[in-house]
Amino acid sequence: MKIFVTGATGFIGRRLVRRLGRTDHEVRCLVRKSSDAPDMEALGASPFVGNVADRPSLLAGLTGSDCVVNLANVYSMWEPDNSVYRDVNVTGTRNVMECAFESGVSKIVHVSTAGAFGKPADKPFNEDSVVGPRRFSRYAKSKYEGELAARELCRGHNMPLVVISPGAVIGPGDTKPTGRYIEDLVAGRMPVTVYRDAVMTYVDVRDVAEAMALAIESEAAVGETYLVGKHRLSLGELNELVREASGAALPKINLPDAAVRLTAAILTALSDITKKPPPWGICVDQVNMARVGFVFDGSKAERNLGLRYTPIRDTIKEIVVSLRG
Repeated sequence: MKIFVTGATGFIGRRLVRRLGRTDHEVRCLVRKSSDAPDMEALGASPFVGNVADRPSLLAGLTGSDCVVNLANVYSMWEPDNSVYRDVNVTGTRNVMECAFESGVSKIVHVSTAGAFGKPADKPFNEDSVVGPRRFSRYAKSKYEGELAARELCRGHNMPLVVISPGAVIGPGDTKPTGRYIEDLVAGRMPVTVYRDAVMTYVDVRDVAEAMALAIESEAAVGETYLVGKHRLSLGELNELVREASGAALPKINLPDAAVRLTAAILTALSDITKKPPPWGICVDQVNMARVGFVFDGSKAERNLGLRYTPIRDTIKEIVVSLRG
């Protein structure tokens, strides 16, 4: 199978390319000129310069492909220019779907996020749950809109779509919010803890890549959505696992909720003025996501795709080793 991957140079994308490189599939990756892409060929893929905003490059890259995996997205809790969320996560997704239709691909795997569900009434929620009325970050809002656009376009053109919705993805080399949080804990840079009782559903980055690879190869996956994640941990429990693996002392002060919201509002306002990221990643969207969390059942991927989840302690130990290596 000829597979075209967007977002291949990202945290999840590199794992997917490495996983597909162990198969007989022919993999082509869309990479920006500014991307760190020299290792794509070493991982078994052919890089193709372009981006999701450039439709001609998408069409050229997709030519002859059987399957497209859309991983390209902006994942962050703060950006100096908020328009980037819509430009990539919504408009970029539309471009990929429309170009996939024009190119005649036979399968599309779109990567969304569990955060797109908001806060459903079901707890834990699953793929059949009614989504909540709100999304709690610009990132989640844009990913939700992008997912809706993908579904609408695929229904309209009768294109086969699979949606993968990971939880909080962690693993070595993560430079995104969760990875930076763990790194700051290990390095002793976190002055306080917050929302210790808020629960997220975590997943190893390799498990997300494996779920995507399995979905690519499964005919039965067409038309399905898969929430990918297994380990439900409060932030307090995550902190303890990091302490256990690293020996680092945790902050002794847990900031009250009202103080967290006020601090986030102040730091976000300052960042909006200076255009520099907020310290420790404490911004309005980050604390809103942490406060609400998400608790879901990711067992459908186990049952239907044969996915086996990595024990979370093993993942955290690997993260700590990589940070100290």
